[in-house]
Amino acid sequence: MFKYTRFEKARIIGARALQIAMGAPVLIDVPEGITPLEAALLEFEKGVIPITVIRPG
Repeated sequence: MFKYTRFEKARIIGARALQIAMGAPVLIDVPEGITPLEAALLEFEKGVIPITVIRPG
């Protein structure tokens, strides 16, 4: 798996949590009552977030 910096990880999880909060479907099975941030963290750990990082160079 790709190694992300802490800044990339924060940006990816934050962006995905915002998407989930705005009504985007969650890509994994999550328990009821979970917050969008927790759902985004679970998706990141599973590696299913459809966001890519492009680095210069």
